[in-house]
Amino acid sequence: MYYSDDIIAEVRSRNDILDVVGSYVKMTKKGNNYWGLCPFHNEHTPSFSVNRGKQIFHCFGCSAGGNVISFIMKYENLTFQEAVKVLADRAGIQLPEREATQEEKQRQSRRARLLEVNKEAATYFYRCLRSPHGERGMKYLSDRGLSPETMKNFGLGYAGVNGREVIDYLRSKGFTDEEIRNSGLASISEKNGLSSPFWNRVMFPIMDANHRVIGFGGRVMGDAKPKYLNSPETDIFDKRRNLYGFVFARSSRAGNYILCEGYMDVIAMHQAGFTQAVASLGTAFTEEQAKLLSRFTQKVLLAYDSDGAGVKAALRAIDILKDVGLSGRVISLKPCKDPDEFIKTYGKEAFQERIDNAENSFYFRIRIIYEGYDQNDPEQKTAFYRDIATKLCEEFLEPLERENYLTAICEKYKINTGQMRDMVADYAAKGAGIEIKPAPQQARARKVSETDGARTAQAMLITWLTDETGLLPAVKRFVTPEDFTDELYRKVAENVFAAIESGSFDAAGMIDRFDEEERDAVAGLLQAKLPEMETQEERNRAFSDIILRIRENSYKIFCDNMGDDMSKFGESLQMKKELEKLKKSGITLI
Repeated sequence: MYYSDDIIAEVRSRNDILDVVGSYVKMTKKGNNYWGLCPFHNEHTPSFSVNRGKQIFHCFGCSAGGNVISFIMKYENLTFQEAVKVLADRAGIQLPEREATQEEKQRQSRRARLLEVNKEAATYFYRCLRSPHGERGMKYLSDRGLSPETMKNFGLGYAGVNGREVIDYLRSKGFTDEEIRNSGLASISEKNGLSSPFWNRVMFPIMDANHRVIGFGGRVMGDAKPKYLNSPETDIFDKRRNLYGFVFARSSRAGNYILCEGYMDVIAMHQAGFTQAVASLGTAFTEEQAKLLSRFTQKVLLAYDSDGAGVKAALRAIDILKDVGLSGRVISLKPCKDPDEFIKTYGKEAFQERIDNAENSFYFRIRIIYEGYDQNDPEQKTAFYRDIATKLCEEFLEPLERENYLTAICEKYKINTGQMRDMVADYAAKGAGIEIKPAPQQARARKVSETDGARTAQAMLITWLTDETGLLPAVKRFVTPEDFTDELYRKVAENVFAAIESGSFDAAGMIDRFDEEERDAVAGLLQAKLPEMETQEERNRAFSDIILRIRENSYKIFCDNMGDDMSKFGESLQMKKELEKLKKSGITLI
């Protein structure tokens, strides 16, 4: 459903962000803002800030940020439209409803019926486990160490001794054979008619973020194959976009997610208190699942089986996590096979230690490579070094980061740092397409610092300007949005300048104009930390420092991008003259 800007603005205005956030997080006033422990990552010192005047929030720890709608989206794992609906209901606002087309009505009706089929099937399996017919399943789960409370929380059940019992039950509830078949709970054949593949199995209901059952996993009792059987994909079940246990894990405040291989691992970890555990659904970990996690965390820990297949799965997952911008670390389970076995053998305190000491994903990758070579064979040892050089080139495009990892790896494996650096430079030149410059590390660090300093100055100016919109005329004497060299920063500056000039600046409303992936950063720009300024002299000095840093960076970037284009030479000279004039005459707010 599409909602107009006016409706969205009304929903925001009728839901004060401090009131909404305060119903989830204890907030305390400090200075101009309110502070509390961030609900999106684990912390002990408050870094989560709410600015009531701007109606935005920002965490200086994990960088989560946005307005009241963004907060509900993140906390409750909702879409934008769903979050607007929640807040509208909270404020007693009647949202307009568009008349659905006949096709949409049919699709909604079909999906609703499939959800009802699954709900009733889950009820049947749940009751069956707790009846005399489910004795075998109950014994299996109890022997695995699951408590009655855990079984209840996860809705665990049991499918009877044949594939017709659940079908008969669903028919008795008024569902047609077509609906049962479309739910993935049964298939039809000439020999057996309509029958379910789920029989003599412990059943694991799979739920979406709204606690609706969308599919099932079943673990066979005995040695029959397949050991685990999962629902096929249906109109309501997309294996690539859902994670087992996510409905519970999203309420965890651990600051990370733990990715496992199987249902039992997730359940055992939740029972032990590690409620951030999730697992893929009978398929390899997917990019869609990684993107789902990226909405809630920047840190994912891998707790895959310690066997060969688990190692391969972990290596693949590391690549997928990196592709969506997530940091992956690997939990060592040795000498045990999986998390369930480890926790049963050594206890949850020992598992927490393994979490705290989870291995950096690049170190893990190099260690696996190391174990694949005979280090006593000179030829294989050289091949190992070549592999390291290749991986350093592939993984790290930023020279400083690559140098840091190169140094650490050489120290760990007792490799000559200079020789490895030469090998990396050679490999990069030949194949990786990365230019390795022999500049001293201090110079590289200084360059990074200069870039970060310019971005900080740009962020501070945006925050200052949105705190005191009356400063715009003074700012425009020296800086335009084109001087903001970061693409997102420039886009924000353009919006801020235009909104203030038109007298319509609204920080919370502006955030909604950006993509979901950009809103955290935008909120951070609107709430950057400003220097302490008590006197007019201090304000003038801070203003001058910020303006000069922005203009110097703007000039530098222009010159760097100019290259051999002599048509821009005159413009660069003019920029240089203006910059020198500013430095000489000084910059003040007055």
